Amino acid sequence: MVGVGFRSEMRDWNPADVQAGFYEVAPENWVRRDREPLYRLRDAGHAVCLHGVSLSLGGQAPINAPFVREVRALMDDLGSTFYSDHLAASGDAHQLYDLFPIPFTEAEVVRVSDRIRQVQDLLGCRIAVENTTYYTNIGELTEPEFLMRVAERADCGLLLDLNNITVNQKNHGTVGIDAFVAQIDLDRVTYLHVAGHEFDARFGLYIDTHSDRVERPTAQAAARLAREHSKPILLEWDNDFPSQATLNEELACLQAFTTT
Repeated sequence: MVGVGFRSEMRDWNPADVQAGFYEVAPENWVRRDREPLYRLRDAGHAVCLHGVSLSLGGQAPINAPFVREVRALMDDLGSTFYSDHLAASGDAHQLYDLFPIPFTEAEVVRVSDRIRQVQDLLGCRIAVENTTYYTNIGELTEPEFLMRVAERADCGLLLDLNNITVNQKNHGTVGIDAFVAQIDLDRVTYLHVAGHEFDARFGLYIDTHSDRVERPTAQAAARLAREHSKPILLEWDNDFPSQATLNEELACLQAFTTT
C-alpha cells in the first residue's frame, strides 16, 4: 500500500481523485481545530496516521503531557492506531519545529528511551520513532545501532525513513539503505517514508527538502521492503508542492514498483 502526507494544498481535493491508500497528518495542525478535511479522508475509507514534529524526544524539557493527551483524543476521534515522531530534539524553552540530532551514545539511549516510555504510558499505546537526517553528529554508536538500542529499550516501533538514510550516506559516507536495513528489526517497522531531496551548493550538503520526486534507487528499495515484508510506503512532499496530476503520477510509480 502507498500513502501520502496530507498537506494544506490538498484540503479541497476529492479523496477519490488521489491515488493514495492512506494518509499521514501532523497532529500539531489538528488539535483544537476543524477536522472536517480529515473526516472526509476517514469517511472515504482511508486510514489516517499521525506523525508529529514537536515531541522533542531528544530534548531536555519535560515531555508535554497535556499535548500527548490531546494526541490521544485526536487518535480516538479519527480511529487512528499509529502515532510517531522523530528521534530528535526540536527545542526546549521554545518549540523550534526543526530537528536537531541526538548524540549516538549509550547514555542517550537510556535517557531518550525513558522519555519514549513516558509518552507511551501517557498515550496508552506504542508509538514509532523515525530515523532523521543530521548534518553533524557525535557518538560511539552507529545510527542503526543507536536506533535499535533505543527501540528495544523503549519497546517502541520504528518509522523507517529511507530518504533520510540516503541523505546521510551522501553527506557523511555512512551506510546505504541495504546495509542499514540489515541491522534493523523489521518487525518493529510500522511503515516506510520516502521523499525527494536536493543538493544545496551554499553548504555543500544534500538537504532533506521533501520537494522533489523520490530517487529511483530509494523507491526501488522501498518497493522491495513492501513486497518482501508487507511494509506500507508513505510519500512525503512538503515543499514546492506539485499538482494533483504530478502527485498521482509519483504515487502510481511507487505502487508499480511494489508489484514488479
